[in-house]
Amino acid sequence: MSEKSEKTEKTDKSERLSVFKTYKLYVGGKFPRSESGRVYEVTDSKGNWLANAPLSSRKDARDAVVAARKAFGGWSGATAYNRGQVLYRVAEMLDGRREQFAAEVAAAEGISKAKAAAQVDAAVDRWVWYAGWTDKIGQIVGSANPVAGPFFNLSTPEPTGVVVVLAPQASSFLGLVSVIAPAIATGNTVIVVASEKSPLPALALGEVLATSDLPGGVVNILSGRTAEISPSLASHQDVNAIDLTGADDGLAKELQIAAADNMKRVLRPRGAKDGDWSADPGLDRLKAFLETKTVWHPIGV
Repeated sequence: MSEKSEKTEKTDKSERLSVFKTYKLYVGGKFPRSESGRVYEVTDSKGNWLANAPLSSRKDARDAVVAARKAFGGWSGATAYNRGQVLYRVAEMLDGRREQFAAEVAAAEGISKAKAAAQVDAAVDRWVWYAGWTDKIGQIVGSANPVAGPFFNLSTPEPTGVVVVLAPQASSFLGLVSVIAPAIATGNTVIVVASEKSPLPALALGEVLATSDLPGGVVNILSGRTAEISPSLASHQDVNAIDLTGADDGLAKELQIAAADNMKRVLRPRGAKDGDWSADPGLDRLKAFLETKTVWHPIGV
């Protein structure tokens, strides 16, 4: 190659335009822009610009509820074993994009790449862990009840329905997975309000879910101002439960009052327990959004 050709090639490379990633919402298995067209700047821990994220409106929140309700029948009606297979497939997809998520978590939370990679590994492991519980939790919370009469009396768990999840503000990926996976493992569908400061890992998770076996509408991801989006979701008559993990004390109190209008099930923030996402998660979140159905059946003679 001549000297002139080498200079031309170097000039072309240096003048190449940067192609920035366009983040979108994830609603009903699709990637819409915010209905309002608004975005907000997402920065790293040092204030450096990372991307523009969609600023969701109340209309986006209502669309997410419609999508979640539409998906609920099929997802809750699937066998627990099948739900476990689908969740495991999501874990496979996450593991295949490990480096991408490690880079996004490192930028979002201002930690080293090694620590970010460890968090991503823990998140993948946790997704697998919940996948394994889908067909076992019924044996833990269900029961055969003794009664005075010629009847079988059986109590079995059923999903609550459409669940709104306010994702943890500080743990942009491990905490996010820790609140989404148990809710859908038991047959619920969810609307996730991503971390306001660090929404990019959550929005990237939508791309993984869209290319996995998870039906559209089972998980819907919104980004934006938590205090702006969540009140309309808390008061929505077609939402059955709300997880307040990502709300501060003042907002949590406001949302509990709004949720009482149609007697939603509410999972309140747990303070320090919600801060250490690397700890053993236990079964609390698997049981949080389950209802108990009791059936009487005559004993055949």
